[in-house]
Amino acid sequence: MRQWMKKWVGAMMAVCLTVTGNPKISAAAEISVSAQSCILMEAVTGEILYEKQAYEQRPMASTTKIMSTLLCIESGDLDTEFVVDSDAIHVEGSSMGLVEGDTVTKRALCYGMLLPSGNDAAGATAVKIAGSYEAFADLMNAKAQELGMTQTHFVTPSGLHDDEHYSTAYDMAILTAAALQNETFREICGQSQAQVCFGDPPYERWLTNSNKLLTMDETVIGVKTGFTDEAGRCLVSACERNGITLICVTLNDKNDWDDHLSLYDYGFSQLQPTEVTMPQDWQLPVAGGETQSVSVQAEETLTVGTRDGAVPELEYQLETEPFLYAPVTAGQRVGTWTALLNGREVAGGSLCAMQDAAYRTAAPEMEENPSLPQQIWKKIKKCFNA
Repeated sequence: MRQWMKKWVGAMMAVCLTVTGNPKISAAAEISVSAQSCILMEAVTGEILYEKQAYEQRPMASTTKIMSTLLCIESGDLDTEFVVDSDAIHVEGSSMGLVEGDTVTKRALCYGMLLPSGNDAAGATAVKIAGSYEAFADLMNAKAQELGMTQTHFVTPSGLHDDEHYSTAYDMAILTAAALQNETFREICGQSQAQVCFGDPPYERWLTNSNKLLTMDETVIGVKTGFTDEAGRCLVSACERNGITLICVTLNDKNDWDDHLSLYDYGFSQLQPTEVTMPQDWQLPVAGGETQSVSVQAEETLTVGTRDGAVPELEYQLETEPFLYAPVTAGQRVGTWTALLNGREVAGGSLCAMQDAAYRTAAPEMEENPSLPQQIWKKIKKCFNA
């Protein structure tokens, strides 16, 4: 009997250690989120740290404007003035204050969508870019497919309710991770207020961000609020600490501010900042230089959050000119880099030269088999000397 009791006590202690000895398990179990759907995701690696019905389709209200703003920015020509379409701005709900005859820019509309959540700004954006709400919805859905948002369908540019307008917490996190790669989007969504010029005639006025997290926690860097009677309170946010960026999405959450802050405290406690080792073998040819090529590297470091220091394997794409013209100076910006994880763009930045490449003033005879940059450089000099 005594031996059996020892075995029973030992087994119970093992169970207790299994449950309580792992702080990650116990901490996750203690989290209580009032959202109907939510997700907490590491922005670069895509690791999911917490989720609750994250793949269930739900209306997402004005968090829709993350997509509308991203498309607006990607359409380019952000600072050319134009007069808003009168019909496009006559919509219900929140507004940036557009009236008939107002002159705006696309950049002003981006501020109007992301800060005061202007439905008028979203409508004006849709008509300016695509000509109609329906055509703009086609662009939104095409972009969603491109990003891998397989459980999402857009109908309106603003997020006003439609039974066929829906997404999931996971899909909205994927969208947000992509949007944050755009420097203009990241800059706008992180401002608690901003001075924007529009009107008839245009004049400067202040717009205030509806995202209160920006003033509740200085490590929060965006992104977008939303509300309709059908969707409830929706919130997409991003937070950066120690170089790690986390994205949190809650759909239909009456306690969204506190839930996001609690989830961030939990998520960051589970991760350690890990610097990604970038490739060291990138080269660019140099035309007219004493050396035929120079090494290039990422100007920025890339940090991700990991549980064990293991970084997922990334692929890289470089965008540069075919070659550089001498002279080249160490530290000179020469292009951009993009990191991809499973085909998804997750990070990016600038490329810079690692060493000097002086101009060759007394060029020797071309080699028997000259390189392509040498051939091109020879032809360029010949044209100027003709």
